[in-house]
Amino acid sequence: MTNDKLDEWLEIGKIVSPQGLSGEVRVYPDSDFPERFEVPGKRWLLRAGETQPQPIELLSGRYMDGKNLYILKLAGVETREQAEALRGCKLMVPASDRPELGEDEYHVLDLVGLSVFMQTSGELVGTVVDVIAAGNDLLEVEFDPLFATDKEQTQTTKEKPKKTVLIPFVKAIAPVVDLQSGRIEITPPPGLLEI
Repeated sequence: MTNDKLDEWLEIGKIVSPQGLSGEVRVYPDSDFPERFEVPGKRWLLRAGETQPQPIELLSGRYMDGKNLYILKLAGVETREQAEALRGCKLMVPASDRPELGEDEYHVLDLVGLSVFMQTSGELVGTVVDVIAAGNDLLEVEFDPLFATDKEQTQTTKEKPKKTVLIPFVKAIAPVVDLQSGRIEITPPPGLLEI
């Protein structure tokens, strides 16, 4: 799939298995918006190896407590075998279909790729490579080669794989998120950036 095509779509979840015998599927969500899985309407299905998602109708959906999964009923999927054939497919929506966000809410895709700086010194820490959903979201930040948390790291940067750190994405630690400038400023507690 080319990047141009990817830019047109947002992945909201992945079908991981069938649920029961009547064609329902289990979906691992990649969206913080439950309505994407609970409100009936048109979604798009991207099958492995295909470059263009195909429309599919969501008939119903419910959250499965304790599993972080949704159980969905999709139009035209009536049997366990049909549901099994969808394993690994991605559920998509058009990129233009972004829900409105409140203050201090961000789309994950807007955070990935932002530069992370120390608020006090302005020193570049690294780049956000992922956002991990947890009680509080965690920013996975790949250290910039020049940002050294210890002497050994600066001496052996070329031989070692790139290191990352998980930074809690809370206002106290990441008080400044500037999407226009492509930067996040952090005030980490002592020891957070040590490996």
